[in-house]
Amino acid sequence: MNAPDRFLLPDTQSLPDIRALAIQRVGVSGLRYPVQIRTGDGAVQPTVATLEMTVGLPAHVKGTHMSRFVEVMERSTEALDLAAFGALAQAMCTRLQADSGRIAMRFPYFIRKTAPVSGVTSLLDYEAAWEAECIAGRAPRLTLQLTAPVTSLCPCSKTISDYGAHNQRSHITIEAELQAPLSIEALARIAEDEASCEVFGLLKRPDEKWVTERAYDNPKFVEDLVRDIALRLMAAPQIGRFRVRSENFESIHNHSALAEISGHGGAASA
Repeated sequence: MNAPDRFLLPDTQSLPDIRALAIQRVGVSGLRYPVQIRTGDGAVQPTVATLEMTVGLPAHVKGTHMSRFVEVMERSTEALDLAAFGALAQAMCTRLQADSGRIAMRFPYFIRKTAPVSGVTSLLDYEAAWEAECIAGRAPRLTLQLTAPVTSLCPCSKTISDYGAHNQRSHITIEAELQAPLSIEALARIAEDEASCEVFGLLKRPDEKWVTERAYDNPKFVEDLVRDIALRLMAAPQIGRFRVRSENFESIHNHSALAEISGHGGAASA
């Protein structure tokens, strides 16, 4: 055996498979990687993402090459917006020689917010997720998901109480298939606009007064939250299919109130 032959190891994954069963998704999950996200104003925000990367496997192939998924992330050095994330999914399919593939990526995202009265600024954290699904010959299907913390105040409590009303922190989760670019910030703004009040990382006493009174003047049931947000999404030309979920962490119960609604945005219904 000459020297080069010692390094020619068998490629078992590429052997043929006689069971004749295609696999729709095979790959890696729970992969954590540092990435840079292009923000709505063009800046770059570093974060750590958790990824699931899969491809379709033809019936005649025994296995995929798992190491190549990590290679794809190693070669990705540019800051990502959702369009670049779609290109990353296409690059994955090319590297894996696959006709279909999907990357789902979850990551913490921070938006700098300004307090309503004092004007002090602070960062607020959100949970964001992108999904890009590719099929050969088609543009990637891109989905944006965001969970935004907000305040909700109970209309019933306000009506029946002589003073005060119970309120709670709520998590609004919006999942939207995009037909045109839409920033994480824009989706967060929709959720916060339709809540009883938005939340902030840092508030001074005049700000606390403002947010308390704002919520009191704008009471909403969990049903109101998802319906009002759905109406905003239905009018948005950038959005196709969408799903809105609100979980209200009740302050007077040891359980949450929940509502969920699905629909089509302006682009899908046009």
